[in-house]
Amino acid sequence: MIAAMSTASMSGILVLVVVCLLLVILWQHQRYRQSSHQLKYIHQKLESIITQGSHERLLLFSSNKELQVLLNDLNRMLDINHLGTAQRVKLEKSMRNMLSNISHDLKTPLTVVVGYIETILHDKSITDSERERILQTIHQKANQVITLMNTFFDLAKLESGDRDIPLTRVELGETCRRNILSFYDLLSAKGSEVQIDIPDDSLYIMGNEEALDRILSNLLSNAISYGDAGGVLGLRLYSDEKNVYIEVWDRGKGITESHQDKVFERLYTLEDSRNRAYQGSGLGLTITKRLTEQMNGTIKLTSQPFVRTGFTVSFRRLRF
Repeated sequence: MIAAMSTASMSGILVLVVVCLLLVILWQHQRYRQSSHQLKYIHQKLESIITQGSHERLLLFSSNKELQVLLNDLNRMLDINHLGTAQRVKLEKSMRNMLSNISHDLKTPLTVVVGYIETILHDKSITDSERERILQTIHQKANQVITLMNTFFDLAKLESGDRDIPLTRVELGETCRRNILSFYDLLSAKGSEVQIDIPDDSLYIMGNEEALDRILSNLLSNAISYGDAGGVLGLRLYSDEKNVYIEVWDRGKGITESHQDKVFERLYTLEDSRNRAYQGSGLGLTITKRLTEQMNGTIKLTSQPFVRTGFTVSFRRLRF
C-alpha cells in the first residue's frame, strides 16, 4: 500500500515537472516569437528609414533590457546619420552657390577683357590714346581675376590645413593703428568720419602679424563697402581680464537678422553685393573667420541698421 502511494506520488511529481518544463518551453517559445517579431520590425523599419531618407526614430515597447539598449544605440546612430545628411545637403547647396558666384565673378571681368581685345584686333580706326585706355582696362580686369583666384586658393589652403600660421607675441595697438592708417586717405576721400578708440596701454596676444593685417584689412574694407552710407567708421581696441577685443563698426544699412548667420559662409554675399556698386568676392569674411580661428580667437557680428553694425574679434590676452 505504502509502495503504491509512493509510486503514485512520484508519478504526480514527475507529471508536475513535465508540465512545468512544458510551460517553460512554451514561455520561451513565446518570448522567442515575440523577439523574432520585434527584430523583424526593427529590420523593416530601418530599411524603410534608409530607403525613404526619413527622419523617423525606432519606437518599440519592450521589457527586454538588452533590446532597449540596442534601440537606444540605433536611434543615436539614426540621429547622427540625419545630422550628417542635413550637413551634406547644406554643403552641396553651398558648393553650388560657390560655383555660381565664382563663375559670375570670373565671367564679368573676362568678358570685358575679351571684348576689348576683339576691339583692338578688329577696329583699325582706334587712336593710340583709345588703345592705351583699353589696355589699361584690360590690365585692371586681369588683375581682378588674379586677385580673386589668389583669394580663393588662400581659403582652400586655410580649410585644408596646408597653411601654417606661426604665432608670436604681438602688440595689438600698433597693429590697429597701422591698418586704420592705411585706409585713412580712402575714408577721407569719401568724406567719412573716422572714430578711433585705441588705449595707450599695450595689449598683447599670441598671434600672427600677417594674419592680423589680413583680418583688419578685410573688416575695414567690408565696412567701407557696405557701411559708408552711414558716414562713420570706427575701430575700437579694448580688453578685460582674460581677452583682448578689436571691433570694426559702422552706421550703414547693416545686415538683417536672417543674413547674420550666413555672412561667414564661402562666397556668400548680400543680394546687392552682386551689383556694380557693391562688388566683392564674398570670400573676405570667410577668410577672416578661418584666420581668427587658427589664432585661437573668435569673431562675432552684431547689427542694428543705420545705428551700429560691428564685427568683433577676440583673442586670449597675454600678461607679459
